[in-house]
Amino acid sequence: MNEVPVQVADVSLAYRLARNRAGTFKEFAIQMLRRQVTIEKLWAVQHASFEVKRGEVFALIGPNGAGKTTLMKVVARVLPPTDGRVIVRGSLAPMISLGAGFNPELTGYENIVLYGTLLGRDPRDMRESAARIADWAGLTDFMDVPVRSYSSGMLARLGFSIASDIDPDVLVVDEVLAVGDEAFQHKSFDRMMAMMNSGTAVLLVTHQLDKVLEMADRVLWLDKGRVRMIGEPEEVVGLYRESVG
Repeated sequence: MNEVPVQVADVSLAYRLARNRAGTFKEFAIQMLRRQVTIEKLWAVQHASFEVKRGEVFALIGPNGAGKTTLMKVVARVLPPTDGRVIVRGSLAPMISLGAGFNPELTGYENIVLYGTLLGRDPRDMRESAARIADWAGLTDFMDVPVRSYSSGMLARLGFSIASDIDPDVLVVDEVLAVGDEAFQHKSFDRMMAMMNSGTAVLLVTHQLDKVLEMADRVLWLDKGRVRMIGEPEEVVGLYRESVG
């Protein structure tokens, strides 16, 4: 098995922004046809490079708007990079914006199949796993109810249960260390720790710096889309705290 399941090489990502004064879609379309709309690029990530080894917990820190979630979406293949290359070897479980792919009109059971399929799993496997996923999330009694009636906590619990119901080679965790109530937080934390101990490569994004110091093997500090530093947790977190401090 390859000891480097994640390789990010000189990755940049730009969002395209249209600058115009159109008040309606019709006006915007006319301006586009007349080439009166100015398209600008907003660089969310610029020239990021790093590797994550098997069994390593690699944390990303930085202020809001630094580009951490964007970079994780590139690693998770949610967004294609504008430049550079990302290589992910093996299966990947993305815990990013849990439940964002749910259809509010479908039931909990139907969304397990849908969301799992969006994550790349076989629909037949999802149907077979649905009862186990619902039980782990503590939502067995709500599987025939449309998820529009779920609370935000219930949605997050179901999303986490689906995303973590495999033993992945790579786990991407973006600010989900506070999912659900306290009991479920402990439960979800234990599941993530079990994945880490089994050799899964983990990319962790969180503002909880104490968790970074507790869990991470290495830390990347991202600022305004650029890598400021990669190194040992104590050193990187210490310098980051001084900078915001």
